[in-house]
Amino acid sequence: MADLIAQGEDPQHRWRRVLPDDEEVVLGRTAGMWAVAWDPHISRRHAELRLSGRALEVKRLESARNPVYFRGKDSDRFSLRPGEHFVIGRTTFTLSDQRVNVTSDAPQPDQQQSFSAQYLKQVQFRNPDHRIEVLTRLPGVISGAADDAELCVRLVSMLLAGAPRAETAAVVAVEGDVHAAGANRPTVRVVHWDRRLVTGGDFQPSQRLILEAFREQQSVMHAWQGSDSAGAQQFTARGDVDWASCTPVPGQLCRGWGLYLAGRFHAELPTMPGTSDPHDLREDVKFTELVAGALSSVYQMRLLERQQASLSQFFSPVVLATLSVEDPEVVLAPRETEVSVLFCDLRGFSLETERHAGNLIELLNRVSKALGVMTRQILEQGGVVGDFQGDAAMGFWGWPLAQQDAVMRTCRAALGIRAEFEAAARRPESPLAGFRSLLGSRRLALLIAMVFVINLTYGLLGPVLPLYIQQLVSNPKRLASTAGTISGVAAFTGAAAALIIGRLSDRLGHRRVLLSCLGGMSLLYFPQALARSATVLGCLLGMQGFFQGGLSPSTSAMVVGGAPREKVGAALGLSSSASATGYALGPMLGALVMGATTPGTVYLFAGGIFTLVTLSVAASGAPRLRRVVLPQRH
Repeated sequence: MADLIAQGEDPQHRWRRVLPDDEEVVLGRTAGMWAVAWDPHISRRHAELRLSGRALEVKRLESARNPVYFRGKDSDRFSLRPGEHFVIGRTTFTLSDQRVNVTSDAPQPDQQQSFSAQYLKQVQFRNPDHRIEVLTRLPGVISGAADDAELCVRLVSMLLAGAPRAETAAVVAVEGDVHAAGANRPTVRVVHWDRRLVTGGDFQPSQRLILEAFREQQSVMHAWQGSDSAGAQQFTARGDVDWASCTPVPGQLCRGWGLYLAGRFHAELPTMPGTSDPHDLREDVKFTELVAGALSSVYQMRLLERQQASLSQFFSPVVLATLSVEDPEVVLAPRETEVSVLFCDLRGFSLETERHAGNLIELLNRVSKALGVMTRQILEQGGVVGDFQGDAAMGFWGWPLAQQDAVMRTCRAALGIRAEFEAAARRPESPLAGFRSLLGSRRLALLIAMVFVINLTYGLLGPVLPLYIQQLVSNPKRLASTAGTISGVAAFTGAAAALIIGRLSDRLGHRRVLLSCLGGMSLLYFPQALARSATVLGCLLGMQGFFQGGLSPSTSAMVVGGAPREKVGAALGLSSSASATGYALGPMLGALVMGATTPGTVYLFAGGIFTLVTLSVAASGAPRLRRVVLPQRH
């Protein structure tokens, strides 16, 4: 495996990347991970590279404006070996086959020094402007990296730019328990490394130094040569380096990561003289510590941004603002509370699926936009997106923050969803065209509301009827039998009517039968309020049971016919829910009315409600029902 090293005129313009074996890569100014963005003389796609064995084959592309120089000559196609280089514009590209060998048998250092974070804070930079300028690039280095491998490439280049005494920089990773020994001892690997000079042997970082830094959780430096300048020309115990340092990156997100530097004491640099004193390396160690801390902080910020982006899909800005200043575990703790819930389903989904069976990706994008409409309206009204079920969304209000106007917010969200789908239906080019929210069926909503009011009225008379019969029966011993007989007569006529009127409504029309039953129910409530005997009341209830029995099949048929084929179950579920809710609230309302008036007044109140329902259904017009054709038997 070989590396390609790119070096521009500026020392900061540099990268080192591993070449894949027998795979073509494109070198250029905008060529992804092989981009050389700093050199304007390099075209967007300039050269094609392929590593074959130990040789790198280079071919200049037709789109390249400037020549490629190899061994001082303009060459369109050539092959180079490790140690050789070619030039494009003002950038030199060198092929290197230097290896990495993490050694565990390095000799004991002549000097070892640990640097606490508190101690390094007191170290003053002699050239702070340059270090600060490099540090300001760190957020861009991290945000611009597509993955951890690319991040390490950029990070190593930045370390070499900010630590001028270091000749080699690396990102290392420790895997395992640093305090374990034997078969369980930790392993050290080099994620990425680079060296200022192409010449030199393999990179041999000290495993002892790295593990020592992680055990102490602070920067540690080893020096293998003392301050005797006469020994500078001799072969040192570490081969081509005199000192090395390792700084662990703090935080759980970067756990196991470390920044490694190595160099020579007497190397002359353009900006500062050579040194043989380990204390002069404190500035480089401090810079590495700052980079490690900044890296951990930016990683933590990126995690928070991802969490914020994830939460923003489900929580409104008000909830997110609360979570940013209060403990999320307290705010989001489960608790019993009163909430308002909104279910929104798409009409026409199955039909659109059949129509677009050959282009399901487009259909998926359309469904995604439709769910986006539901989500946006829920969040704009301060709600929480609770769940997605295929082509349906659920939102609720009242948790995690209490909302006094939760019901109004739910209604506004529902109206907003319906308005957007209705507007899209008028534009055939809209991706939402062909879809309708189940909330958008006004006549179906009217039917559900009617079912609620009808059952509310039934429940309204529940606690009233026994007391009303008690007033009409002179003999208390006959009270139970009379009440049972009256209730049984009403139930019997209702059961018979359900069979007769159910068949009749199929021929005459469900809406016509429904209006007739509603009108009959309304008219019979008023004389019940004036009944003076149990017999009269029983006859009136028996007649009313006939109309009541006809209501159930008519309303069910209209709900089924008014809903799309794929949403019949959802429509019947809404109808059943409305029925149960009305029947549950009715007795409470009836008790309140009777407590303030008389039982007869409650019947007048019920008759008034049924009259309003009848007029509303009559004014709504005939709904467009889906005809269901059943197979005939032969």
